Amino acid sequence: MPDTGLRLVRLTLTEFRNYPSLSWQPGARISVLCGPNGSGKTNLLEAISLLVPGRGLRGARIAELARKVEPMSGTWAVAGRFATPTGTVDIGTGTPPDGPPDRRVFRLDGVAPRSQAELAAHASAVWLTPQMDRLFLEGASGRRRFLDRLVYAFEPGHAREIAAHDTAMSQRNRLLAGGRADPAWLAGLEDAIARHAVAATAARAGLVIRLNATPRDGGFPQARITLICPIADRLAANSALAVEDWLRHGLADARAVDAAAGSASLGAQRADMGLADAATGLPAAQASTGQQKALLIGIILAHAGLLTHVRGTAPLLLLDEVAVHLDADRRVALFAALVSSPAQIFLTGTDADVFAPLRGIAESLQIGNGALIS
Repeated sequence: MPDTGLRLVRLTLTEFRNYPSLSWQPGARISVLCGPNGSGKTNLLEAISLLVPGRGLRGARIAELARKVEPMSGTWAVAGRFATPTGTVDIGTGTPPDGPPDRRVFRLDGVAPRSQAELAAHASAVWLTPQMDRLFLEGASGRRRFLDRLVYAFEPGHAREIAAHDTAMSQRNRLLAGGRADPAWLAGLEDAIARHAVAATAARAGLVIRLNATPRDGGFPQARITLICPIADRLAANSALAVEDWLRHGLADARAVDAAAGSASLGAQRADMGLADAATGLPAAQASTGQQKALLIGIILAHAGLLTHVRGTAPLLLLDEVAVHLDADRRVALFAALVSSPAQIFLTGTDADVFAPLRGIAESLQIGNGALIS
């Protein structure tokens, strides 16, 4: 198995979630973290996820991350030392020591990075959580966020495009709600929305094409991902500039309708992700919970493999309660895929016996009372 060079060699937590302090040096490429519900397993994975660009695997507000003790300081910190192909890198995040508790800062080798994209050049992570088990039973926003997280790993600038699009869209909505917006001001916002929406949609569509062409591990079904989005449909047959023009005109024509509705009928925020079993055509929304979980695991493993191929470095895999809803055969296939993967992997579960096939291969730890026990 090739060593792709990215390893978390030390994790340090300070006043984070239920951990007053913790310093951990993972002892194997695969770490299995077991403990009862509420013991802090997911908190540990969340801490690792905060060391790469984004808001972490829970998407939590900054104020939710500090340990809940009296008196409340509201401060917290997470730091990781990574071994990378180019050497050792220290990444840290948390509330500033002399700043407000609702602000989060990053440090890269002790220095504030110019943007989160600098972090992405050194470390990346892909995760699967139990909340994703309901991805195809709930609204489109969750599926859109799931797809965008996959895009971020390849194109860190995608986060800026989405943020700029959403900011311009919010400003347009507020102006329309006021009823007396300057047409020139609206036109400027709609121009920004069009540019950022087309860039974001092109990135989404590009990754969908690549993932659909990536073979899945033999134990998991080949999934067919679709980007359900009129902007993507236009991009498939027209130039980006032509689609930007179409979107600008569409937004201008829809001002009255959007003002009445309180939201825009066009834009990147209207996209959805479809998923089906490629062999049977069964949509994920109609599949069993176990089938949905298998499809998602297949996507995560394919994404990690594609990222390894493109970047030369495997992302960290954070798999929270990943064995839930899988039958015995699928669990065997999952563990076999993880053993053959070059990635560093962190698994959680409540029942250590489920991970028995990994004994002798993985490091196994119990979590309780804010501590790790070998």
